[in-house]
Parts: sequence; structure tokens; C-alpha cells
Amino acid sequence: MKRFIWPVGVLVALLITNVIHTHTFFSIELRDGHLYGSIVDILRASAPLALVALGMTLVIATGGIDLSVGAVVAIAGALACLHISGLGDQGSVTGVLVAVGLAIGLSLVLGAWNGFLVATIGIQPIIATLILMVAGRGLAQLITDGQIITVNSGPYKMIGAGYWLGLPLCVLIAGAVVALAAVLVRRSALGMLLEAVGGNAEASRLAGIKSRWLILAVYVFAAVCAGIAGLMISSNVSSADGNNAGLLIELDAILAVVLGGTSLSGGRFSIVGTVLGAVIIKTLDITIYTIGVPPEVTLLFKAIVVIVLCLAQSPKFRAMFQRQRPVTAAVPADEKVQVRA
Repeated sequence: MKRFIWPVGVLVALLITNVIHTHTFFSIELRDGHLYGSIVDILRASAPLALVALGMTLVIATGGIDLSVGAVVAIAGALACLHISGLGDQGSVTGVLVAVGLAIGLSLVLGAWNGFLVATIGIQPIIATLILMVAGRGLAQLITDGQIITVNSGPYKMIGAGYWLGLPLCVLIAGAVVALAAVLVRRSALGMLLEAVGGNAEASRLAGIKSRWLILAVYVFAAVCAGIAGLMISSNVSSADGNNAGLLIELDAILAVVLGGTSLSGGRFSIVGTVLGAVIIKTLDITIYTIGVPPEVTLLFKAIVVIVLCLAQSPKFRAMFQRQRPVTAAVPADEKVQVRA
């Protein structure tokens, strides 16, 4: 739990800053059976990023990286909105379910493509996923024909902006996926196998671990998580923008993973830490607007906060400010007597 001290401390500091500027920041209202408030807004905004970062965590745990998740977000939203826009009745639940299935299915195929390039062909992960990052964004624009597709579907709107049991449905979906992933990797040997592959791929292969299938699986999982996030983002605004949807979300996802304490070199990882990192990033975004940071320095302010947190988490950096006390060896009593003699 010590590795979460600094991230939790920064999150608390951000929340306190918001309270100072907005005294009703922690206020939560119940209207029409739905919960509203700044905290609820943070959780809602964190849901898509948490999903993308979750998939990124497992990919990084194997020693890889996935730069294509932003493109997959755009593709999933574009395909779903394209299908819904062609329905005679956009309020059809069946039609929306088909659109969701098509989007997630295509995301799965794209993830399998990434996994094939990395695990089977042997292309470096950053290059393999960079291919889809560029081509995927173009594919999303081809799907939308370079236009913003707008839909008017109540059932589809539920995914990103709807409520269930008083809570935002997107938060419940993200929580369910995170919980399922946590059970799979922590209640079985899967997590240990992923860490073994990420720690030393060659040693794990010699130990009999089928690393190729594990690597393929994590890229598929990352793409599916990105696809679900794309559905949330597009349904929240009832439109699909192939050019801007999910833009740079891969960088925020990697940042959330790092803030959560997972090493980019692979091996040990933390799902809880990743979710915490995603919440920190979205809380920071809201804090920037709350305290009135000028738009022209927003990214610089965000970078400074992230750098401070990363430095605070670094044992080597903290050791630079710790005084080195001289170590004095204890001398046994009998030796003291001999010296006096």
C-alpha cells in the first residue's frame, strides 16, 4: 500500500483545492432518482479513460505498449453511430445492440491484428501499434466519410450519459470490467504469468509458458476496452468524430498506468493503481478549470503537476534529499577491555 501514498496524497490535494475554490464541490444531489455533483462528474469522466488504461496496464505488464487505442476508440464510435444512423428507428434497442456488437467485434479484430504483429511476426510493439494508430484514424474517417455523424438514439445515449440505480451507467460498466479483470488476474495464475512474460520473456518461454498466446490476448483485451470506451464517448455526445474522438487518449492512458505505479519495463502491475491514476488525471482536468488556469498554459500546468507526482514516487529522487547518517559499528565489550589492556 505504500506505493499508493503519493498518488492518494496528490488526489486529496486536488480535491481540497477544488473545495477551497468551490465550497459545494462535495455536494451530491438526488434528482429524479439520479445522483448529480462534481464527484459524480469526475467518476463519469474517468470511466472511459480507466477502461483504456486498464487494457494498457496488461499490455505494459507483458513488456509491450499500445499506441493504437485512441484510433480504436474513434473506429468503434464511428461504426456504431454509422449503423444507428442508418436505422429506420434509431430508438430500436435491437438495432443499438447490433451496433454495439459490430463495434466491439471490430475492436477485437483490430486487437488481434496488433497481437499478431507483435507476438507472431515479432515487430516491436511501439511500431506495430503505431501502424494501426495512423491507419486506424484514417479508417475512422473513412467510416464517417470525413463528417461528424449525429444520432438521436435514446438506448445508445444510455451507454455514456444514462443512469442505472442512481449512478451513471458508464461508471457501472467500467467498474464491472475492472472487477472482472481484477478477478481474472489476481484470483488465478494469469496475473503471475503476465508478470513472468513481462519480467523475462525468454525465461518464461523456457519454463513452458505460452507467451505468444498471452501477448495476443492482452492486445485483444486492450482493444476491446478501447472499443467500449469509444462507445461511451460517442454516445455521451450522440455523435462520432473520426478525427478527434479519442485523440491522445493513449498518452493519458500510459500516464495513468505510470501514476498507478506500474513500470513501463514490464513485470509487476497494479489495476487499482491504474484506476487511481485515471481518476487523478480527470480530477486534475476539472481542477484546472475550477481554479481558472488560463487555456494557453493548461497543458504546461498539467505537465508540472504530473512531473511533481512522478518525482515524489521515485525512490532515487527522494533519496537525494535524505541525509546520509554515518554508520557506527558496535564494539563488543570484551574487545574494549583488550584494547584498554
